Amino acid sequence: MSFLRFIIAIFFLVSIFGVSNAHYKLSPTFYDCTCPNVINIVRDVMEQIQRRDVRAGAKIIRLHFHDCFVNVCEFHYLKNGCDGSILLDNATGIVSEKAANPNVGAGGFDIVDEIKTALENECPGVVSCADILALASEIGVVLAGGPSWQVPLGRRDSLTANRSGANSDIPSPTETLAVMIPQFTRKGMDLTDLVALSGAHTFGRARCRTFNQRLFNFSGSGRPDPTIDPNYLKTLQRLCPQGGNGGTFANLDKSTPDEFDNYYFTNLKNHQGLLQTDQELFSTSGSSTIAIVTNYANNQHKFFDDFVCSMIKLGNISPLTGTNGEIRKDCKRIN
Repeated sequence: MSFLRFIIAIFFLVSIFGVSNAHYKLSPTFYDCTCPNVINIVRDVMEQIQRRDVRAGAKIIRLHFHDCFVNVCEFHYLKNGCDGSILLDNATGIVSEKAANPNVGAGGFDIVDEIKTALENECPGVVSCADILALASEIGVVLAGGPSWQVPLGRRDSLTANRSGANSDIPSPTETLAVMIPQFTRKGMDLTDLVALSGAHTFGRARCRTFNQRLFNFSGSGRPDPTIDPNYLKTLQRLCPQGGNGGTFANLDKSTPDEFDNYYFTNLKNHQGLLQTDQELFSTSGSSTIAIVTNYANNQHKFFDDFVCSMIKLGNISPLTGTNGEIRKDCKRIN
């Protein structure tokens, strides 16, 4: 290879992967010297908020998932991912992801702001908003009785947002399994990741408008979704009547709505999944996800173990590291 071709090849690789990311990996010890109390600070704020808002953990983990899942490949370069882009407001040159269809009505932005303020008071300009989402998600799960894990850290914050990517990449609550599977595989996630991460719906709420198409006129049939248990269907129809308030909340897990456990999967086996995307995991004939759901319903430890692995995998989708991006002082806007 000639010297000129060598230089061109190096330039090409840098343009794809970014030289500043080449020697940086996420690590649970990333802030040990620069902000050693980061975990305690985030936990203290989350505990305070959890006492007044039982949905805090569910809100944050949704934001983290929606942040990481916006991951568009352009000219062989992976854009976005776990970069805090979901937190940005509209501004010059920024079209906020908050107004993307999957994010309309999402909560938790105020929680992030509270955590960021506490961290800026202790170690200003050090902890990224993207890392706040990852850390607060783990803490929210633990506070609800779920598993703990060491969160890899070192993400940096984006300088832009990607609303079109949010609209196309994040699964809607009315997707079929056939649509969801490639949405996950394009991110390097497999069926186990899909089912395990869906298990985050073991706590939290969803609005009637995200599932009422199942209750009366499923897929234009004029009838309810046949995969819904009849008694559960009646309960949901009373809560979300035709022409009613689409903003009314329902529990994602009818059994233990505020606890992180495996009852979500038991509900799916009983045809009592709230969202279409939930019930599809068990009711899609011939799908390999059925065995995974059954395993998790019978073995909470297995669910917890796989959930932890999938959360770490999720948090590693195209993070900005090194000198890419920035550490925002305010998660809502670039510096």
